[in-house]
Amino acid sequence: MKQIALILMSLLMMCCTKDDEVKAATVQEAGKTLVVYYSYTNNCHEIVTSLTSQIQADVMRIEPADKTQKYEANGYAIGTALLNAIKAAPNDAASYPAIDPVSITDLSQYQNIIIVTPLWWSQMAAIMQTYLFNYGAQMAGKHVALIVSSHSSGISGVVADAERLVENVTWMGDALWINASNHSNRASLIQNWLPTLNFADKQTATNKMYITIDGGQTLTATLTDNTSAQALMEALKQAPITYEAHDYGDFEKVGPLGQSFPENNENITTEPGDIILYQGSNLCLYYDTNTWAFTRIGKIEGKTQAELKQILKAGQGNITVTLSLNNTTGISGLTPSPSREGEGSIYTLSGQGIVNPTHGIYIKNGKKVII
Repeated sequence: MKQIALILMSLLMMCCTKDDEVKAATVQEAGKTLVVYYSYTNNCHEIVTSLTSQIQADVMRIEPADKTQKYEANGYAIGTALLNAIKAAPNDAASYPAIDPVSITDLSQYQNIIIVTPLWWSQMAAIMQTYLFNYGAQMAGKHVALIVSSHSSGISGVVADAERLVENVTWMGDALWINASNHSNRASLIQNWLPTLNFADKQTATNKMYITIDGGQTLTATLTDNTSAQALMEALKQAPITYEAHDYGDFEKVGPLGQSFPENNENITTEPGDIILYQGSNLCLYYDTNTWAFTRIGKIEGKTQAELKQILKAGQGNITVTLSLNNTTGISGLTPSPSREGEGSIYTLSGQGIVNPTHGIYIKNGKKVII
């Protein structure tokens, strides 16, 4: 009997070990990960410390520009005022409190991003909302997860804020809620949560391309696995490609890339969002259907036909298209602002120099800033 018991125990231990190894391998084989967090009471800092003891990740802490604020003072009056300003005008950069410059401004090297944030009165902390307002667009096409720290309130409002500020991403799984009653058990909560996440593997980011229209809105595209798309990617690794595209046939915007790429032509009936190489040197962005012998390059993600027509300005004249492997503003051909030249020139997102900027998002010294 003892021998049977020992055998059964050994088998049980082997099964558990294999399961743990599989879970560990799932996280270990993930692509590069960034943990970005804001911590006011230090609870989120402790959560991040526990998290990064279990996974390999870069870490970036967000800090408010004004560190003298006591958000909880006078019945949380200051914190509530910040949240109400955002709620009143969520698309206005002036609604968001200023934060310190971040240490990582280019998120293109990361396939996975984990956001760790406090809850303020059932909403995401205003400081973290500022960061996501500024950099959420760079997360398009990536795998994103969320950890929320609160005293006792539920986190559905914070999840809604995250989904509003970070669009066109793959949410890796359910948000993890760590509150006052279970904060001391955060390590085990994180350990059980990590294997439930759909981490992107190390190859995920290699088939993404970003398309910026007129220096403004950026679209995310998934590229096809053929020699044409691979050659385009190799060219984009050297530098972004900017070209002018015009309407053709009421179904596409097309323009010359300035260089030729190998063709893999096949008879295709296009759909809105298709990216097509024509005659080896012209790129077509489709907002309607057409049938011809084309080379398929990829597909724009997450946009309806109506949205594509609006973004691509269908039937409204030429647009400037910038292709890149990084989600940037796509600005090229900046117009200098004479009075500010040489001391931090300021430009609009479309590249126009400006002397007296009003409230909004601008480019200063090559970086987005809120004024």
